[in-house]
Amino acid sequence: MTDLLPRPRVVNSAEGTFELPLRPPVSGPSELVGAIRVALAALDPKPGESGTIDVTLVPELGPEAYTLAVDADGIRIAAGDRAGAFYAGQTLRQLLPPAAYRTVAIPGTQWTVPFVQIEDSPRFTWRGVHLDVSRHFQPKREVLRMIDIMAAHKLNRLHLHLVDDQGWRIESRAYPLLHEVGSHRPRTASSHYGEELTYDEVPHGGYYTLDDLSEISAYARAREVTVVPEIDVPGHASAILAAYPAFGPRGEQFAVLDRWGISPAILSPLPGTIDFLTTIIDELLAALGPTPYVHIGGDECVLDDWAASEEIMAFSRSLGLSELGDLHAWFLRQLADVLAERGSRAVVWDEAFVSGMLRDDTVVMPWRGTGVSRRAAAAGHDVVQTPVFPLYFDYIEAASEEEPLGIGETTTVADVAAFDPAPESWDPKDAAGVVGAQFQLWTERIPDARTLDYRAWPRGAVLAEITWSGGQPDLTERLPRHLARLDAMGVEYRPLEGPRPWQRGGTGRRRHRPGVINVEEVMSKLETMTLHADSTRPSL
Repeated sequence: MTDLLPRPRVVNSAEGTFELPLRPPVSGPSELVGAIRVALAALDPKPGESGTIDVTLVPELGPEAYTLAVDADGIRIAAGDRAGAFYAGQTLRQLLPPAAYRTVAIPGTQWTVPFVQIEDSPRFTWRGVHLDVSRHFQPKREVLRMIDIMAAHKLNRLHLHLVDDQGWRIESRAYPLLHEVGSHRPRTASSHYGEELTYDEVPHGGYYTLDDLSEISAYARAREVTVVPEIDVPGHASAILAAYPAFGPRGEQFAVLDRWGISPAILSPLPGTIDFLTTIIDELLAALGPTPYVHIGGDECVLDDWAASEEIMAFSRSLGLSELGDLHAWFLRQLADVLAERGSRAVVWDEAFVSGMLRDDTVVMPWRGTGVSRRAAAAGHDVVQTPVFPLYFDYIEAASEEEPLGIGETTTVADVAAFDPAPESWDPKDAAGVVGAQFQLWTERIPDARTLDYRAWPRGAVLAEITWSGGQPDLTERLPRHLARLDAMGVEYRPLEGPRPWQRGGTGRRRHRPGVINVEEVMSKLETMTLHADSTRPSL
């Protein structure tokens, strides 16, 4: 029982086992039965009479909570809601052999379940994965696969970074040039950080149709994952302005950015831009269905073109605003109000919190350290912890040339395991404002799905435990045994002892160069910048 991950809150073992048949019958309310069937797909469970797997609804347990009992009479699950039933199914899956993580049952497998009594509920409501599909596009199949891996770890928020300088990834029927022009670039920078720019001269692109997004959202909901789309504005706007330059302060034609880093491209804050983005939001929400959260960015904005525009400065004065940062805050507040009218809450990066004017219900993601996260929580905002260290998984696991090229170094499994999203040293009221955490997969140096697996896992499994159960002392003992499940799923994770021969940095540009970007120095600079009024300016 010691290899359950994330570890349940209460686990009591007993002597004995129960033999679960292939295609086991599941009895109970149809919604809960459906959740069990999704969680145990390899066994192909069927609705049936009681006696093998019985599931009941007990709302008093609370959201996402469940109990699981296995004895000679069978398997009994009580769930606070559908999510609780699904997570009970995932725990039952972990009690089975790793073959339960394959897509179909292997003939001859014995589905033996040990006798056990489990009581479980999550520590945090937000247990997330951020996936940047703008810098390097991930096809729909990879997004669906990520949802499956998340669900196996009881992770429940998929933050899709859909828009940035390097690409727009959403079909728009109202503004089709967004995907026709903004979704691709002719080449991509291939040089190391700090070197003279070189390019691979390979076209890159892709986007999700609105039907794709509908499918992704429905697939996620069936696995208790909420899709959190991000349209990052007003900065990071090269791809938008490549398609519709009129929405920029100067009407300047930009190209979809083919290098990394920050562009001066920024949207105009005038009402026409709000109308344009409202149309896009309506298209997006219509495709996704019920969407409790929409991320609107607000980070790393170069406001120089606003300052140089007489029209924008006159508009700002007409609003009674004296500082550019106030106009930045006003712009984001308008979008948050649009979302609220549609039943969604705005999510922002911490620059937007520093700028001010946020709605009380806005969720803040502080990426620049725990200092600004504590201030946001103290101000009454729900906070999702997203600090560069230790939750940016584009940073590599070891300062070695054997590692494939990463942005910076190092963030180890142990670093992630030591992270506490709501430290005991905080005032309890502030700590209560932390609703969870998520790891970030920025994809400048993640060009494909195999590299994505390597960066995400098993560090992501550790973050899953932290956000579900708080992390337990025996995590390092359980994690190696958990890897057999990832093997069965076909996840090409980074082995704990280091990369496999075919995962190592190659002889070309994919080999990491140690010592270029130090995460401790980065965090020190970022924490300091959150204290300044012009905090929205690019930080790196």
